[in-house]
Amino acid sequence: MLVVGLTGGIAAGKSTASSEFRALGVPVIDADEIARQVLEPGETSYTRVVEHFGPSILDDTGRIDRGRLGNVIFTDPEQRKHLNKCTHPYIRRRILWQLAQLYMCGHSMCVLDVPLLFESGLHRVCAKTVVIECPREVQLERLAQRNGFTRVEAEARVDAQMRSDVRAARATRVVNNTESVDELRSEIRAIVSLWRPSWVRAAMGVAAPVGVVVGLACVWMPWGRAVLGMATAWIVGSLVLW
Repeated sequence: MLVVGLTGGIAAGKSTASSEFRALGVPVIDADEIARQVLEPGETSYTRVVEHFGPSILDDTGRIDRGRLGNVIFTDPEQRKHLNKCTHPYIRRRILWQLAQLYMCGHSMCVLDVPLLFESGLHRVCAKTVVIECPREVQLERLAQRNGFTRVEAEARVDAQMRSDVRAARATRVVNNTESVDELRSEIRAIVSLWRPSWVRAAMGVAAPVGVVVGLACVWMPWGRAVLGMATAWIVGSLVLW
């Protein structure tokens, strides 16, 4: 399975790119959504974060207010590091589990949508990476319009990420989102058309998970050889019919 890492500057258009990947039938693992999940009440990350930052980051329902938490971590690099320490291991674990599920389901390609792809080290599980960029002033304007941030608040969030030139240097493909939304979507369609594995690779992707299961059966189950024979016949038959 081809794993494509997707990242970019805040408010650069990464969400639009992600939605286009989905529209093209490519499954997307959204690290932001997982980050929200691990900060739900009852989760280990929630407990650790509240213990460190205190009840002032909670809303009236007892949930973590991301705006309040953001005001703390984006003005203090040490606090941001501590938040990452409390959350990243649990986010990474869920991402890897979802990757394993997609692989076992026989998907030939998936996208790993992570704002801090390179900073977190998750680029190491990606065969290719796409970085969405746009001019800094455009980012600041979008943050002011979309989130109601002051210029100082917007700059703090932009500056908290890796510099755009450093991201671009590490990317397989850089998409400069300076034109229309249609142009950005067109760029993503071109990437999928170019990178989506061929039918041969897709077939191998379906066969590989079966091989893993069969291998485990051969090791642990007394009827493993029978399973191996049937699975081999199924794989060969599938490839011939394909």
